[in-house]
Amino acid sequence: MPSQRKPVFGKRSEPHTVIIAHGEHIRHFTVRPWMAAAAGSMIALLSIGYLLATTYLVLRDDLIGAGMARQARLQQAYEDRISALRAQVDRITSRQLLDQQLMQRKVGELIERQEKLTQRHGRLGPVLEKASRIEGGREQAPLPTPRPEIRAGFDGGGAAVDDFVTASAYANATPAATPWPLRTAKDLDLSEADRADQLFVTINKSLRSIETEQIERIEMLTGEAYETAETIAEALQAAGIKADVAFGEEAVGGPLVAAADNAGFEVKVRELDEALSTLEHLKKTARRVPIANPLPGAAVTSTFGVRRDPILRRPAHHSGMDFRGGTGAPIRAAGAGKVVKAGWNGGYGRMIEIDHGNGLTTRYAHMSKLLVREGAHIEVGAVIGKVGSSGRSTGPHLHYEVRKNGTAINPLNFLTAGQRIDKFL
Repeated sequence: MPSQRKPVFGKRSEPHTVIIAHGEHIRHFTVRPWMAAAAGSMIALLSIGYLLATTYLVLRDDLIGAGMARQARLQQAYEDRISALRAQVDRITSRQLLDQQLMQRKVGELIERQEKLTQRHGRLGPVLEKASRIEGGREQAPLPTPRPEIRAGFDGGGAAVDDFVTASAYANATPAATPWPLRTAKDLDLSEADRADQLFVTINKSLRSIETEQIERIEMLTGEAYETAETIAEALQAAGIKADVAFGEEAVGGPLVAAADNAGFEVKVRELDEALSTLEHLKKTARRVPIANPLPGAAVTSTFGVRRDPILRRPAHHSGMDFRGGTGAPIRAAGAGKVVKAGWNGGYGRMIEIDHGNGLTTRYAHMSKLLVREGAHIEVGAVIGKVGSSGRSTGPHLHYEVRKNGTAINPLNFLTAGQRIDKFL
C-alpha cells in the first residue's frame, strides 16, 4: 500500500491535459502553468502594442501638423527679419544716394562759382595790371586759387580723416567711391552730413567773401581813379589847360546800380577800365605839361608881371619867374618835349626852349652851360643845363618862362598845379 505523504505547501493541483482526437489519431498535451502565464503575458503585450500603435497613428497627423506649423512660423519669422534688414539697407542706401546727390549738387555749385571767379580773374587780370601800372603798384583785388580743396572723407566714427579731393573729382565720384560706406543705422554717424554741410557753408562763405571783396575793391579802385582824374583835370584847367577827357562833359551821372550780378560785375570792370583809361590819359597829359619845378628848392626872387627893372630901375613887364641859384646848379625840364632852341639868344644869354605840344613852350635863360642840343627829346625832370648869369642879368639865377602860342603866361599857375598833382604822377 502506497505510503501517503502530506503536502507541505498545501494541496498540489494537477496540470491540465488537452486531448485532441482526429479519427484514429489521438493527441494530447499538458498545459503547464508557466505556459499559461507566458501566453497571457504575450497577449497582454500584443494588446498594449496594438493600443500604442493605434494611439501613435491617431496622434501622428496632429504632431506632424504642429511641427509643420512651427516650421512655417520660424520660416515666416526669418523672412520677416530678412525683409526688415533689406528695407533698412534700402533706406540707408537711398539716404546715401540722396546725400551723395546733394553733395554732388553742392560741389557743382561750388565748381560753378569757382569757374565764375576764374573767369573774373581772367577778366580782372589786364585791368588790375593796368591799374598797377598807372597807380604805381597798388594792391590788387583778391583772386581765388585755381581749385578749392574740399575735405570729403570721414572715418567710421564720424571724425574727419586726412583725405583731400578736388571739387571736380568728388563731383565725378561713383557710389562705390562715396565717402560714406554702407553701414547699418546703428553704426551710421548722423553727424557726418552735418559736418559736410558745415564744410560747404564755410567754403561758400569763403567764395562769397572773395566775390564781395573783389566787387568792393573794384569799386574802390574805380572811385579812386575817378577822384584822381578829377583832381588832375581841375589842376590842369586851373592852369589854363583844357583836359581832353570824356567824363564831366555831359550833365548826367549817378552811382552805378547793376541789373544782374554777372552783368553788374562786367559793367563795374568796364567802368574801372574806363576810369583807368581816363586817368592814364590825364597823367600823360600832365607829364607833357610844364608843371614841374625847374629849380627845386630855390627861392623865387621875381614873379611874373610888372616889376621894377633891375637895371633901368623903372617899371617893366617881367615875362617869367626868376629863381635864385648858385652858379652850376642843375636846371631840370619842367615837362617832356622837344628842344627847339639851344644857344645864345640876346638878353636871355644862353637859353634853351622846349616845345611841349599844344602850343606850350618853356624857356630857361641866363645859363652858364647848356647840356642838350636842338632836336633832342627831353623827359620831365631831365637836367638840361646849369645856372649862370649870361645875358642881361645881375647875378646867377634862372629866368623861367611859360608861353602859350608864343605869348608869355604866368608860370605860377603851372607850378601850383604841379604841386597839387605831383603825388599822383
